[in-house]
Order: sequence, then structure tokens, then C-alpha cells
Amino acid sequence: MTEPQIKSDLLYLLLRNGEVEEFNCRVANGESCDLTYCDFLKADLRGLKAEGLDFSGSYFRQADLRSVDFSASRLEGASIHGAHIAGVYFPSELKPEEISLSLRYGTRMRYLKAD
Repeated sequence: MTEPQIKSDLLYLLLRNGEVEEFNCRVANGESCDLTYCDFLKADLRGLKAEGLDFSGSYFRQADLRSVDFSASRLEGASIHGAHIAGVYFPSELKPEEISLSLRYGTRMRYLKAD
């Protein structure tokens, strides 16, 4: 399994440093970056416009995710151990049990497979 990384990508670094508004503006203007397997340890991501972003395998330990709408984002394999998640809207593919296990024990969230 790939470990979370601190990447050199400018957009990722904006998020990691809490510059969410600048990140949102740049993405709205067409810039893109690879946010898979990123380390967001203790990052303040409040206000993030996460629609269409892929955070697969990322690490959000103790991050502030309050009120972020991840419903149209990819979070498979991500971990949210100890994160602040009040008001977070998670993708419907994630079972509440997966979210709870990840929040409490740091497990990686698995998506619900269609029957």
C-alpha cells in the first residue's frame, strides 16, 4: 500500500498550509493537481470546495474538515483518524461504519461495492 506523501505540488501545498481560498480560486480557474495519497495531517481544510477531487489513499489525521462537502469527491482508502468532521457530507458509497472506524481507529475507508 502506498504511504501518504508530502508532495511538492503547489496546489497541494496551498491546502496543507491552510490557504483553502487560494486553492479554490486556482481550481475554479482550471488548475489541477494530484491529491491522491497526500498527507493532510492537522490541516485546516474548512471552506474547501471538494467537488470532483480525488483524495484516494490520503491521510487526514486530526485535520479540520468541518462542513466540507465530500459528496462528489473520492475518499476510498483515505483515513480520518481524530479529524474534526462536524457537518461533513461524505460520499454515499461510504457506510457510516467505515467512517466511524476510520475516525476512531484510523482504518482506511472502503467503498460499498454494488451487488
